[in-house]
Amino acid sequence: MIRLKSLVLNELGKDAREDDSLAPSSVSSLVVPRKRFADAARTLKKDYALLAAEWAADETPFGRGFAVFACFRREQEYLVIKTEVPVGDATFPSLTKKYAAAYRFERQIQSLMGLTPVGNPDDRPWIKHEDWPANAWPLRKTFDAKTTMQRVPGEYRWIRAEGDGIYEIPVGPVHAGIIEPGHFRFQAMGEDVINLEEKLGYVHKGIEKRFESFSWQEAARLAGRVSGDTTVAHSLSYSRAVEALTGTVLPDRAQWLRALFLERERIANHLGDLGAICNDVAFTFLFYQFHRLKEILLRTNHHLFGHRFLMDRIVPGGVVVDIDGEGVLAITNELAWLEREYEPLVTIYDENASLEDRVRDAGVLRPEQARDLCAVGIVARASGLNLDCRVDHPFPPYDRISVNVPVLISGDAHARAWVRVEEIRESIRIIREILRTVPSDGLIVPIGDPLPDRSGFAAVEGWRGEILYWVQSGPNGEINRCMVRDPSSVNWLGLEQCIHGNIVPDFPLCNKSFNQSYSGHDL
Repeated sequence: MIRLKSLVLNELGKDAREDDSLAPSSVSSLVVPRKRFADAARTLKKDYALLAAEWAADETPFGRGFAVFACFRREQEYLVIKTEVPVGDATFPSLTKKYAAAYRFERQIQSLMGLTPVGNPDDRPWIKHEDWPANAWPLRKTFDAKTTMQRVPGEYRWIRAEGDGIYEIPVGPVHAGIIEPGHFRFQAMGEDVINLEEKLGYVHKGIEKRFESFSWQEAARLAGRVSGDTTVAHSLSYSRAVEALTGTVLPDRAQWLRALFLERERIANHLGDLGAICNDVAFTFLFYQFHRLKEILLRTNHHLFGHRFLMDRIVPGGVVVDIDGEGVLAITNELAWLEREYEPLVTIYDENASLEDRVRDAGVLRPEQARDLCAVGIVARASGLNLDCRVDHPFPPYDRISVNVPVLISGDAHARAWVRVEEIRESIRIIREILRTVPSDGLIVPIGDPLPDRSGFAAVEGWRGEILYWVQSGPNGEINRCMVRDPSSVNWLGLEQCIHGNIVPDFPLCNKSFNQSYSGHDL
């Protein structure tokens, strides 16, 4: 499909030109002048395209300046718009007035690359903390990642709500549990939440900068550690981007096994989330039962594939583990057992009045809000958006195995939980189909050497939602840039919006129903 590309070409005329350096060919790319960057976004917004990601790259190794990219999607089509930014005038037009999702993408670009989004209403740092030097831009080529960052005095400017009876509640960044750090600042009147603002970045590890120091094969291990509970989907998205860049064609068996790992990761995490949601409404029976099922699946992963979370099983060029007939039988029997155990628990969840009283109408993200924020994954599907890369942008075996996408419209904590309920059922069906049809040929092939100044793109539906990777080769074929967009990068915005009108004690439940990644966000 080239609808989005055609719209931009018709609107911008000679100001837009096609970019043939991006692979695969199914993803379109256009280069537009800086002054027309926002015009392209406006055209796409009128056609109901979503902003999937916005990022920048330092292209000075090629004798150019900087570049800003925006990736848009509508149904099956992805379109990447690029604009060039000169070193001497490091500014670009903000897309925030067209797309709310650009709000934090652009703050992150400014913080880590030092490019100013003209028109963005918020100049506070994002990811980069306020006690870092203002002129330290880690993603520039002139920044030495081995240098210790100097600390300077700084204070974050929180948004304030004022009036009689309004008070603030700071939560975090250290939490009473094992979750990663994030700060939540509430303004409330009594128990009613007036406003919530998040401050993240506490687990920023310089992931995107670190990619530049690895070989293409070594970097797969880093991709698998961007967000530990999503190691399969991140490894797969990175690997597919590299394979697109190098023109690598995989054996079918490797493709099927990758999908098997992806669906097992989806089931395990959804089971854990359902248990955690129940725990946040004090229904500990289902918390223990769902986690019991998750634990048994993880042990099977370890027994058959050598790792509970399937880390480092997917690499550019294929997979490093196989499954034999006994393994197929073990998973087949496990799925039958899982259904017998799972369905009665779902019935208990569905028929428990006290649980229903807490999850229904809690943390409502309306469909129009979800679309405005360009939400993805569980959050989007619970709020009426039928988005799933396995259907919209399929790769083998999803181009041969149908996927039924559960979509609800209530947008509350119950809807986000029930999407998980249905996706577990669907993943069980998909795994059975994978095991019935898995081809017999090959596990891995060598990847070629990337040509200089080329890029590769991939979209994978992880268990939280759409994961995007964009990789760019340098002058010698090395990694010049690796952009990672975890689903959390857009869905954290939805959590802030859905909490309005709820009471403070419902925040842990709403937060868990989203269950976004701190690590996947804090790149």
